[in-house]
Amino acid sequence: MTNETSPCLFKLNIENSGIVRISGLSISQPQIYKARKFACKSLKGRGSFSGIRVIYAYFKDDDRIELVEIYFKGDKEKEDRQRILKYYSGEK
Repeated sequence: MTNETSPCLFKLNIENSGIVRISGLSISQPQIYKARKFACKSLKGRGSFSGIRVIYAYFKDDDRIELVEIYFKGDKEKEDRQRILKYYSGEK
């Protein structure tokens, strides 16, 4: 993963190291991001360290995002790269 800031937060002028671009994918568009600091009211007392991960695709030309995957880090360590490549390797 790189330290490249999410375009969504950049537009809001928010600095958040909890959202990073996923590196090592063989696709350049759309840009794929992981939100690591994600608060959940159901997991009381954990705040933004809930263990929830949200993976999304950012389409710069359309200025839109698509949800790719949500998972709990306790159940799964990393994002499903095969899913990302399956749905986005043909995107322009």
